[in-house]
Amino acid sequence: MALDPNAVGSVGDLRTMSWTSKDALLYAVGIGAGQADLQFTTENTKDTQQVVFPTFAVVAGAGTQSPGASAMSKIGSFNFALLVHGSQAVTLHRPIPVEAQATVQDRVVAMYDKTKAAVVVMENEVKLASGEPLWTTRSSVFIRGEGGWGGDRGPSGPQNEPPADQAPDHEVTLQTGPDQAFVYRLSGDRNPLHTDPSFAAIGGFDRPILHGLCTYGFTGRALLRELCDNDVTKFHHIEGRFSSPVMPGDALTVKMWRTGEGEAVFTTSVGDRVVIDQGLVRFG
Repeated sequence: MALDPNAVGSVGDLRTMSWTSKDALLYAVGIGAGQADLQFTTENTKDTQQVVFPTFAVVAGAGTQSPGASAMSKIGSFNFALLVHGSQAVTLHRPIPVEAQATVQDRVVAMYDKTKAAVVVMENEVKLASGEPLWTTRSSVFIRGEGGWGGDRGPSGPQNEPPADQAPDHEVTLQTGPDQAFVYRLSGDRNPLHTDPSFAAIGGFDRPILHGLCTYGFTGRALLRELCDNDVTKFHHIEGRFSSPVMPGDALTVKMWRTGEGEAVFTTSVGDRVVIDQGLVRFG
């Protein structure tokens, strides 16, 4: 098995995808929303119009994409059990519609050689069928055992760090459920790393871990509530790095520091252990 560094710059086929109100509702429940979030979790509550969590962008259209090759399929071969999500960013150009038909196209942005592992950076652009931009995502995956070709190690060093001598301006703790992964996976990510103990053991975990993007969704919920008063029109960008695994049933504490007009940095932790760092959110 080996990755192909020449895949950098590859562009996937332009494909179509769609989602429905039910998909958005299922995602909301998958990231822990419920009775306190009726605008996200119901479509028939009196005087309440359904809206969509901004982080739904990371799963929208799962399983509905039209035939075609993704850019990710061009990076080479590797053991999927040794892949973990490294980082995720979402830039929203407008609020996500409750239901829509859209186009999606991905590309390989970078591939970094960490000697004993590789990091692959991907970008996706999603537009309505009319051509109106909806959002852009950028993500990285960390693949153990696939480095060593002598390539660029990539950027390093501090990024989006909280002020060392300042308490957070906002702090929220949200509880994940012991079976959280079984709900979240229904939004599209059926990777058995999150449900099958034997598969998790291949990846070096003593039990299945929670999807990184589920933790990301919980984090997005906290940011949206504290910084935007749950107004999705005010939420523009979120990014963060997955620094440590989360187990279903863990409590997630999201701390936010306002760093400027319409901007804040954040971390997500389980106890004293940071699980998402390098967090940045833009709003307003």
